[in-house]
Amino acid sequence: MRNTGPIVVLTDHSSTEGSSAVLARAVELVTDAAPLVLDARHFYDGGEGVLRVDGPPTLTVPSEHIEVQPSALVVYEIPPIDRHRFTRFQAAVADSGIPCLGADAQAWRNATDKRRTVERFRAGGIPQEESLVLDDPTPSAAAAAFERLGRDVWTRPVIGFGGRDVFHATTEAQLHAARELYRKTGTSWLLTRDAQNFDERGRRHQYRVVVLGRRVLRVCEHVQADPDAPCNEAQGAVSTVLPLNALPRRLHELAIRATASVGLPFGGVDLVPESGGVVFEVNVHPVLDVPQGFETVAVPFLLAHLSEADAPYLRRSTAVHPQH
Repeated sequence: MRNTGPIVVLTDHSSTEGSSAVLARAVELVTDAAPLVLDARHFYDGGEGVLRVDGPPTLTVPSEHIEVQPSALVVYEIPPIDRHRFTRFQAAVADSGIPCLGADAQAWRNATDKRRTVERFRAGGIPQEESLVLDDPTPSAAAAAFERLGRDVWTRPVIGFGGRDVFHATTEAQLHAARELYRKTGTSWLLTRDAQNFDERGRRHQYRVVVLGRRVLRVCEHVQADPDAPCNEAQGAVSTVLPLNALPRRLHELAIRATASVGLPFGGVDLVPESGGVVFEVNVHPVLDVPQGFETVAVPFLLAHLSEADAPYLRRSTAVHPQH
């Protein structure tokens, strides 16, 4: 018999993006019961949180006097830089039998570490712009890679967040300024050929396509007026929600294949239609506190968890119809 304890929403409470509140609202809408929202940092390596499996799987946080047997566990909003500290807990969850969708540690690593993303895309036949991984290269090695990729490239950390420390380089001076920044921070980085993703007005653009299994849940276009800035909302890009049919079916299928190639059942895919369709990356936790994010993404994502849990109180299975 399935555990009928509360749904637990586990997020890093140092994050300010707001997805945890959206997920909590989704739980209340769907189940008529508030979730237990816990700080994921308790379960990072070195934290006091424990998942006990000597009986019914139980999460404990002694300092907060919490001892709970979740009916489902929703994990979200874990910063990329901290995900390596969460892998032991993820392995314990996988072995516990607690329903928890899309929290496989290896899949997270495939999507978070862009070195692995490039490898998984290549293995899965996912079209991507050519990228070279650089680990503290000499100036001459960086220059050779720059030349190979046509002297029009983007540099980005192997593990990044929100378009930070991402640069467009078309001169050796720009290349070496980026190289020096990564050298000082001890960061491995990618050099990627420019996708020439310009719209009819000469602005950079790309699409965020949120995927759940074989379904596309949400399509959004990001437009960046500065051709040398990342096409990311955190870096000034303007975001517009589009109807699902605004993208051709082949790009829907490409987003679905890209998500599966890194081992995720759910993710936010960044892609462009240029060159027949090129994928940049798959985001493990696309931001939910965005226009229509609640109904188009958070609710279906939660329903997928509860379908796995087969919880007895799910009297609303056909009552929620997210609008596309």
